[in-house]
Amino acid sequence: MTRLIIIGGGIAGLAAAYFVLTRAQNPPDEVIVLEKDDRWGGKITTERADGFVIEGGPDTFIALKPWGMALARELGIADRLHGSNPKQKNTYILRKGRLHPLPGGLTMMIPTDFGGMLRTGLISWPGKLRMGLDFLLPPAKSPGEESLGRFVSRRLGREAYEALIEPLMSGIYAGDGDLLSLQATFPYLRDLEVKHGGLVRGALAAKRERMKRNGAAPGSRSMFVTPQTGLAELVEALVGRLRELGAKLRLGAEVVEVNMPGGLRIRPSEQIAPEPDSQAPEPDSQSGGYRITLSDGETISTDHLILATPAYAAARIMRPHDAELAALLDAIPYASTATISLAYPLAAVPRPLDGYGYVIPRREGRRALACTWTSTKFPHRAPEGMALLRVFVGRAGQEAAIDWTEDGLLDIAREELRLTLGVTAAPILHRVFIWPRAMPQYNVGHPARVQRIMAGLERWPGLALAGAAYHGIGIPDCIHSGEMAVGKLFDR
Repeated sequence: MTRLIIIGGGIAGLAAAYFVLTRAQNPPDEVIVLEKDDRWGGKITTERADGFVIEGGPDTFIALKPWGMALARELGIADRLHGSNPKQKNTYILRKGRLHPLPGGLTMMIPTDFGGMLRTGLISWPGKLRMGLDFLLPPAKSPGEESLGRFVSRRLGREAYEALIEPLMSGIYAGDGDLLSLQATFPYLRDLEVKHGGLVRGALAAKRERMKRNGAAPGSRSMFVTPQTGLAELVEALVGRLRELGAKLRLGAEVVEVNMPGGLRIRPSEQIAPEPDSQAPEPDSQSGGYRITLSDGETISTDHLILATPAYAAARIMRPHDAELAALLDAIPYASTATISLAYPLAAVPRPLDGYGYVIPRREGRRALACTWTSTKFPHRAPEGMALLRVFVGRAGQEAAIDWTEDGLLDIAREELRLTLGVTAAPILHRVFIWPRAMPQYNVGHPARVQRIMAGLERWPGLALAGAAYHGIGIPDCIHSGEMAVGKLFDR
């Protein structure tokens, strides 16, 4: 009897289970998914209460990456996907305490509407003139791996980076752009420079191509979609299909011990980091595969194992067996984040909620990262006459300034709403979701590190990795990572 065990019941682990049961050329006889929590979905969690739809983690996924849309179609929920409100599309950036509209005509974060850039108050006139140098500066011949901050500053100037690009990027990665790898996060920006000679020229060409391909102006279709009653619909549909396919799904199944080829047994939570010069033992592929021990003492053996966990959790499992691979996994840093959703009567919000919300540049010094006006972005997610607002907290390098208790985060969110929107009333409802070490940071060196991790896996037959730590952090990327892990193990 062949078996696949997947440790981790987030979207990557669930997708891996689905793909092995529906795609694998030689599928195993049994598929088991182990999740230590009491629910499925990982960072995808939706609460439906009193007419509100409250997302604890992501609230949409990008439609341009095909894997999320394809899975939704296969699960029969594609007709429940919709985009954000097309009637109130404004997005704002905070500058010196005031909200400024995001300049129109942004293509892949790069300005292409010159009139909008000339009118914006986000960037000074010297900063706008510096942006114009992008048309004159030749492409760098061989800059090596650059950070996002260095690249954009080189092409458009530092002010444009700090005022415009950095807050948009932080809303995706919660990272420090001066550390994030351009190659790992936005490689197409370098492609634009090389192919077209500059960012703005390249963005204009991409805009023309998209208009030609779609037969309509960019923006006529929403780039981001979400199910009607929250992203949990995707998880619920996937779990339901997996049960129909015969997968064994086990919540509250905490892995405490792993016996890997070579006979070594470990307790992941009790390991001490190896010395830097320690050598990885050569695995013995004839020792009977992998044996998983759960917290209740049950053991399960398998020849195929997917670790759909954060990289640091995978590192704890690998450390006694392969110090080199564990060190590479541990070297992927993570940022902690939180979302705080607050509901008010519309009359309690002095400023009109005429858009999707706003992002906050790092240089503003605020403890919040962004604020989504959920009831405008998705009107059906709040009762008539109510405002639902969601404040994001947590940015790489600034975690020490945050009180990570529920009360502390609620105070930060209320302070942000008071300072920017003038909201002083107490919320009639609030929900706080705290995500410790939740966002992997694709810092400079990440592509090479991931390449070495994948090469190191070849020493361990039957083992694969999945999740947000490696090739993309979005929901479609995580779904695809599950598919790739299955391909590695079963489609050779």
